[in-house]
Amino acid sequence: MKLKIAVLAGDGIGPEIMEQGVAVLSAVAQKYGHEVSYKEALCGAHAIDEVGDPFPEETFRTCQEADAVLFASVGDPKFDNDPTAKVRPEQGLLAMRKRLGLYANIRPVETFDCLVHKSPLKDELVRGADFICIRELTGGMYFGEKKEGTDEAYDTNRYTRPEVERILRVGYQYARQRRHHLTVVDKANVLASSRLWRKVAQEMMTEYPDVQTDFMYVDNAAMRMIQEPRFFDIMVTENTFGDILTDEGSCITGSMGLLPSASTGSSTPVFEPIHGSWPQGKGLNIANPLAQILSVAMLFEYFGLKDEGSLIRKAVKASLDANVRTPEIQVEGGQKYGTREVGAWIVDYIKNK
Repeated sequence: MKLKIAVLAGDGIGPEIMEQGVAVLSAVAQKYGHEVSYKEALCGAHAIDEVGDPFPEETFRTCQEADAVLFASVGDPKFDNDPTAKVRPEQGLLAMRKRLGLYANIRPVETFDCLVHKSPLKDELVRGADFICIRELTGGMYFGEKKEGTDEAYDTNRYTRPEVERILRVGYQYARQRRHHLTVVDKANVLASSRLWRKVAQEMMTEYPDVQTDFMYVDNAAMRMIQEPRFFDIMVTENTFGDILTDEGSCITGSMGLLPSASTGSSTPVFEPIHGSWPQGKGLNIANPLAQILSVAMLFEYFGLKDEGSLIRKAVKASLDANVRTPEIQVEGGQKYGTREVGAWIVDYIKNK
């Protein structure tokens, strides 16, 4: 297969973890005889510094012309600490999602047995947890009408029936491929937008009689994720709730550096780790590249290349079992490995398998 990949490394630790993600992608492509070409593009704070736009038109065209986008992270403290800034790195991420029509964010949460002790939750709660949060990505408060003034501000949480229907269909498709259980997360006891979500879901569930559909308020879902994460199979929710709940999911795995994601829709799909740019770790060779590498596995699987994705997952698991880990997940007294060393170990594993 021929694949054109747009590479958006972004800010902070982005370039460092991207280097490892591309190395793994290239190693797998070579092993299986795929032809992959790469084109780098600006985004985030780096793009603001260079051209004044966090998602320049040239970057958009590069993404449009690619088969997939491999993205790392955006964000910089100089914008975080300036509430008056009119242009922010995160606006580039939102623009990419909106302009590429990426309405479905797929975020798997899966534990590794050798890392269960790193979770702040008890072993018996998290061991075996394996679910996917499907987050609506182009609607809700992040994209609704806004006002920001000195004495008043608001964000409009607007959804339409077609937006809700299409993301629920994605959820049902995934549920049918897994354990046939779908949970719709909303706040229908308070929010009108959530009542629309629940109404549409109740109508659609009759089309999927083979899938068990249940409903849960977002506050209860947040608590249930901590108390009983193995309850969930497929969780579908709106943009803001999904953003919060998926970060909470990192507590289950023990590190945000282990969670990949895919954003899909009407145009080029984007594959990225869920963590941020972590500017404090920039240039120190300590950032965990595994979420970026697992995002590459999701990229291959999106194109039906399951063996390629499976090999990457095996390589990641093998690196963890061998204690080849960056500092935040290393066992006490374990050998020190940096971003580059972990990536190189995984590439060697892939080449020798």
